[in-house]
Amino acid sequence: MEEELKCPVCGSLFREPIILPCSHNVCLPCARTIAVQTPESEQHLPALLHPRAPPAAAAAATTTTGLGPAAAGPASLDYDCGAGGGGGSCGGGGGGVDHADKLSLHSETDSGYGSYTPSLKSPNGVRVLPLVPPPPGASAAAAAAAAAAGGAPRGGGTSSSLTCPQCHRSASLDHRGLRGFQRNRLLEAIVQRYQQSRAAASAAAKCQLCDRSPPEAAAVMCEQCEVLYCAACQVKCHPSRGPFAKHRLLPPPSPQGAPGGGAGGGAGGGGAAAGKAPGAARKPPTCADHELENYSMYCVTCRTPVCYQCLEEGKHAKHEVKALGAMWKQHKAQLSQALNGISDKAKEAKEFLVQLKNILQQIQENGLDYEACLVAQCDALVDALTRQKAKLLTKVTKEREHKLKVVWDQINHCTLKLRQSTGLMEYCLEVIKENDPSGFLQISDALIKRVQVSQEQWVKGALEPKVSAEFDLTLDSEPLLQSIHQLDFIQMKCRVLPVPLLQLEKCCTRNNSVTLAWRMPPFSHNPVEGYILELDDGDGGQFREVYVGKETLCTIDGLHFNSTYNARVKAFNSSGVGPYSKTVVLQTSDVAWFTFDPSSAHRDIVLSNDNQTATCSSYDDRVVLGTAAFSKGVHYWELHVDRYDNHPDPAFGIARINVVKDMMLGKDDKAWAMYVDNNRSWFMHCNSHTNRTEGGVSKGATVGVLLDLNKHTLTFYINGQQQGPPAFENVEGVFMPALSLNRNVQVTLHTGLEVPQTVRPPKLPSN
Repeated sequence: MEEELKCPVCGSLFREPIILPCSHNVCLPCARTIAVQTPESEQHLPALLHPRAPPAAAAAATTTTGLGPAAAGPASLDYDCGAGGGGGSCGGGGGGVDHADKLSLHSETDSGYGSYTPSLKSPNGVRVLPLVPPPPGASAAAAAAAAAAGGAPRGGGTSSSLTCPQCHRSASLDHRGLRGFQRNRLLEAIVQRYQQSRAAASAAAKCQLCDRSPPEAAAVMCEQCEVLYCAACQVKCHPSRGPFAKHRLLPPPSPQGAPGGGAGGGAGGGGAAAGKAPGAARKPPTCADHELENYSMYCVTCRTPVCYQCLEEGKHAKHEVKALGAMWKQHKAQLSQALNGISDKAKEAKEFLVQLKNILQQIQENGLDYEACLVAQCDALVDALTRQKAKLLTKVTKEREHKLKVVWDQINHCTLKLRQSTGLMEYCLEVIKENDPSGFLQISDALIKRVQVSQEQWVKGALEPKVSAEFDLTLDSEPLLQSIHQLDFIQMKCRVLPVPLLQLEKCCTRNNSVTLAWRMPPFSHNPVEGYILELDDGDGGQFREVYVGKETLCTIDGLHFNSTYNARVKAFNSSGVGPYSKTVVLQTSDVAWFTFDPSSAHRDIVLSNDNQTATCSSYDDRVVLGTAAFSKGVHYWELHVDRYDNHPDPAFGIARINVVKDMMLGKDDKAWAMYVDNNRSWFMHCNSHTNRTEGGVSKGATVGVLLDLNKHTLTFYINGQQQGPPAFENVEGVFMPALSLNRNVQVTLHTGLEVPQTVRPPKLPSN
């Protein structure tokens, strides 16, 4: 608690504390040292406050203000000067003039902090002002009286402000100076009780570790251990080395209360407070404006206690005012409630400190274990590195010799070709110089061919080095580094691998495929060799492994449409597997979006329009499959007939992945189809034709395929009307959309369609 009772300026216990508008406290003597003039008032300051002003200027300033030396001198020592009332040093045109007794207009954000004399710093780093020596002729008694008064005669037009040393907010002083701030009598009483209790404790301050009887008087007290030591026990039990080197040793508590000194330590208010009798009753606080009136009410708006006369004068007429006792009880209850929360946090902090101390001990023990492990492994690692070094040197030597041989061979070859080309060039130049046209034409064709052949030989990579100067042997160090990390981990105590974190923003679904991404948590130092991704069956069944590897991104294809899958991942290394990550839920698409598959189509199939339009370059029927596979749910797609020439028989339906692709769809046992001409249709499977139905297709017709794997049926539609009964029943397994056609037909695929809810009555099959 002692830190709460110390002034932020002087660092000592509070003496006559006052409450600043920001709710912080400061000693009254210290407040005098940190009160400063605002910058715009510096031009009105008497010359005696300017350390560099010549005596003549000072005399002129005194003459101008109309104050004699005796009047100006005592006030110049008082730093409580406000706007025109901060002291006689601020000057003014006579005691009766109060036009300058105004509040400073500086806001909290514009503190107007300024200094007209060289500044000093208190022990806590707060900027303070040095005292200005009194002018000649001013008595010391008058100066002391003015300093203790907390105010000064009214005077000129300057203003002063006070900057809080803790939050650095600026408060302007009115004509009352520092007496305009309320005195914190409650804090003053707490400081007094604390001084008395500390004095009583110091009277019996004995060494707590002495074996003698009675114990020796304490010489020091450890601030961290909170133990009193005599000189002998301090040397023996608390040496200034090792873990105690950073402990702070303080003198035992003084029986005289708060120590003197510090900035503003010359004020005598604190000593008077400390010297009061322990049992003396405190005088009830009186109003600052009406000294004969006690506080009886509390202004909620101004957040200050007021007396009855303050209310009569109308200062708080429109403010919310409540009884002082009621507000006292209410604020006490609020403070008690807030203390409950901080008490819980303090309890947690104590437990946390105990945990940290245990961690310190564990760190010491584990450090010794780690050192022993490292020492035990060093010799083996050195031997392994030596053997590996010899192997690597051999490889480097062989690689170097090979590269040198290749380069020398290329140099010799290039030199030979260069000599040949140079000779050919010189010969051609000599030929060009000849003036015999017939002789030139006899050999020109051959020379041109030779030059062209020579030029082609250079173009074919003859001027590119066959080997690189770099040695590509860096990858060989990776297994060794990985082994070193693994050995280091294996030798240590077994630790659980961290849980992978699923990156939900990167996890997605598309059609019947899902993509999952994950990463390891930050600051995880355990080496991970790979990951295991598990997925359920889409029906809430058991998980199964779908990926094992080092990548942190995986896409799983071929899942059920309109299904909900649960996925999880875990890490593993040579010491075992880690815990599972959180489970992520992924929903596949309700409807399927797909195209024709060019990789599985017959080579005569011609695809266009982003693989959505198909035709054929052959007069024979050829098969093309879709990119989607179905094993569950209800799916519907349509094929639009763009071109229909010479009455071909295109076939529409489903097939297995291994269907025969060079004959009409449905002729083998791997396909279920409806083939149709311009007049009628048939269903076909295993080359068996059934259910002939009237009604065919033409240019512009639309053929729909409905695959219901919940009912295990396959149904066909032409122009929105069901074509015959359900074509096939008991359809089970994995199927892909399929189509067979020849060069006389062109169709376009339309997918992502909703399943038709209502259909027209089907056409009856003809006999």
